[in-house]
Amino acid sequence: MTVFKNRTEAGKKLAALLVNYKGSNAIVLALPRGGVVIGKEIARELNLPLDIIVTRKIGAPGNDEYAIGAIDILGNGVFGTGEKELVDKKWLENKITAEKKEAERRWVAYRTGRGSLDLKGKTVIIVDDGIATGLTMQAAALYAKQIGAEKIVVAIPVASSESVRNIKNMAEVRVLETPLFFSAVGEWYEDFPQVSDQEVVAALSSTLNKFTYI
Repeated sequence: MTVFKNRTEAGKKLAALLVNYKGSNAIVLALPRGGVVIGKEIARELNLPLDIIVTRKIGAPGNDEYAIGAIDILGNGVFGTGEKELVDKKWLENKITAEKKEAERRWVAYRTGRGSLDLKGKTVIIVDDGIATGLTMQAAALYAKQIGAEKIVVAIPVASSESVRNIKNMAEVRVLETPLFFSAVGEWYEDFPQVSDQEVVAALSSTLNKFTYI
């Protein structure tokens, strides 16, 4: 079942699939935390700047691993068909507030010294280490479009075929593997450790930053 040794290997393989963007006017935006390890390799291989785009999964009551939706840093949400109507409204309101707070914490903690993102006229390559439902990636793509991205490319090492179909409605998709049976992203990696805040900050500071901030 294992496809990739680790996130670093997956990032290098994914970069080869994106070689037409090497040295272009694109920017790599990674979903923290695991996606930043992937994004670091892509940015390095393609000579592109690296930054983050923060979205947060809305897990189901009693089963946080199962995503019923996702929000961007502004609290705007994307939900699975019919999922929003099945949960208590007050619970959902509180959950969105909590996840928005965590998104804001990550934005500040990971991007110290960087200004606001201005994506006007940019090709944006949004990356993560894998996609199960695709809701967090959909929220990321919509947010990038909202703040001015001209073209959105979603790049992932492994994803469910259903999530790829859904994302293709809003972005170009580059994916290495779409397994017939898909449950958890970590199943497709030999080594899939948790990524710390410190590792994210180190990855961002070690890559090329020729992007203009406002």
